[in-house]
Amino acid sequence: METRPTYSDGRPLIAADQHLAERDHTMRRLIERLGPVSLEIDDAAGDRFAALILAIVSQQLSTRVARAIYGRLLDQFDGRVPTAAQLLAADPDPLREAAGLSHAKSRALSSLAEHVEAGKLDLSALPEMPDDDVRAALTAVTGIGAWTTDMFLIFNLHRSDVLAAGDLGIRKAVQREYDLGDLPDTPTTTRLAEPWRPHRTRACLYLWRSLET
Repeated sequence: METRPTYSDGRPLIAADQHLAERDHTMRRLIERLGPVSLEIDDAAGDRFAALILAIVSQQLSTRVARAIYGRLLDQFDGRVPTAAQLLAADPDPLREAAGLSHAKSRALSSLAEHVEAGKLDLSALPEMPDDDVRAALTAVTGIGAWTTDMFLIFNLHRSDVLAAGDLGIRKAVQREYDLGDLPDTPTTTRLAEPWRPHRTRACLYLWRSLET
């Protein structure tokens, strides 16, 4: 009879980790070795506009580099998160150059500010919306795609069943932990993650943690 999984210190698993361990042997191994993980909440001081700015800045960058650019962006507004109106009023080219933003990210920030200022994107309504509705609302903004939305759902809205299937780190971790010959694409990662429902966010946390070790 198979023994009930425990964390490395012998403590029994919490319910979400127990579910993952029962459904996926590879995930069980990660949980027993690395668990329990916790969600390191970094939602830009609880400001959803700030969180989306940071998520856009972070696209395709390491956390360290993204944080540096985000800090330089805030420096242009006296160290504070700008309002949508202030972001729209700023001259985009000097702002982009001072912060070190790409043209694409500068356009995305302008589009975000335009949507918020015009009332097309109601940030206060997002916490009460289902995941798919949040995705639809955010991806209407130029430059916000699946990855940015996933990061916002996980780290700002703290949703429990989000699979960041397009994240390079997740794909690399899946390749290594599941002994895949090639880096899996998004559909492959999505299929492999089906057994993790409804705790795919927590599975992602374990995969990210595995890269740190």
